[in-house]
Amino acid sequence: MTKQEVYLDNSATTRPYPGVVRAVVEAMEEYYGNPSSLHRKGVEAGRLLSRAREAVAASLGADPGQIVFTGGGTEAINLAIKGTPPGRKGRHVITTAVEHPAVLNACAQLKEQGIEVTVLPVDGQGVVDPQQLRSALRDDTYLVSVMYVNNEVGAVQPLDEIAGVLADFRRAGHRPVWHVDAVQAYGKLPTRPGELGVDLLSVSAHKAHGPKGVGALYVAPRTRLQPLLAGGGQENGWRSGTENTPGITGFGAAAAEITRQGPEGAQRLFALKKRLVEGILAAVPGAVLNGPPCEQGNPRCAPHIANLSFPGLRGEILLHWLEGQGVYVSTGSACASRKNPGSHVLKAMGVKGEQLEGAIRFSLSALNTAEEIDYAVEQTVAAVRELYALYK
Repeated sequence: MTKQEVYLDNSATTRPYPGVVRAVVEAMEEYYGNPSSLHRKGVEAGRLLSRAREAVAASLGADPGQIVFTGGGTEAINLAIKGTPPGRKGRHVITTAVEHPAVLNACAQLKEQGIEVTVLPVDGQGVVDPQQLRSALRDDTYLVSVMYVNNEVGAVQPLDEIAGVLADFRRAGHRPVWHVDAVQAYGKLPTRPGELGVDLLSVSAHKAHGPKGVGALYVAPRTRLQPLLAGGGQENGWRSGTENTPGITGFGAAAAEITRQGPEGAQRLFALKKRLVEGILAAVPGAVLNGPPCEQGNPRCAPHIANLSFPGLRGEILLHWLEGQGVYVSTGSACASRKNPGSHVLKAMGVKGEQLEGAIRFSLSALNTAEEIDYAVEQTVAAVRELYALYK
């Protein structure tokens, strides 16, 4: 098979759609006015922002006024977690052991301020038990932050069951704010915060074929939020600073494509993931899938992320071997891969030893093809066999 370039690190970032690139360039060249300015150039830029806000809102089943643009998913997460006021009695926050570092580190900062943080464990597939959340809720719990899709193993958390637990708690007179990090779900799975009763939901453009440096926070009606940045009061006072018109315009273009693709996009992605996982597991004895089983109809399995371990090999060595053949994968979260000695997600799932050291993440996107997946399987199998032979 002729050497190809196959990008399978889409949970780190995605290639922007051509229409997104065109939208960003046009905004930079033609709509460079400050959206807050009163003259024509400012008004034109403001209209672009409004159209982008409408597109992002539509992709989330929300109203445009519920969308706050930020400088990325990390900022959206920090605004949600650190911007939620504890209130008079709030002293307790709940999250999970497999959250993105943006969530865990934001919660760690709350802990330094005297807030107690409960970190819920997960099972061997990376899924939290909603009943453990029920047991952890307290009278002084003011914030619950649970991700939608895990960025390393593709575990889909049971948000519908969590919604039920929180609904029961609210009926008893409590009002904790519920934040969902949906960065890895957005554009792959239905993301409708209003239908679940989510108060705050964070997304990122560049994980869904949009530009880097722009994200959004969905804010449900009557949700209290304090801004992190003091300034001119842009974004309804929640996020000061002149808006990134080109980035937001590109985000809007990506969001429009998400809406256009609908659920068929997820079905196609799952078929490619299944092809990848089954092809590798069938050809490599001892290879292990970390995370929920890749089975049709499994609600806990995301359609685009597959984490596989090759015990006896080092994931980083396999990564660079595949890179030499034009296949780009990762060993885990790009936000921590250069400094983390081992995935906190896999450790929380009970993965250890050679299985931990030999883990590789393959993450797919709408731009991948069946031919690319077949090439990636072929090269992965060949690389693993050669490395095993060398190690022996």
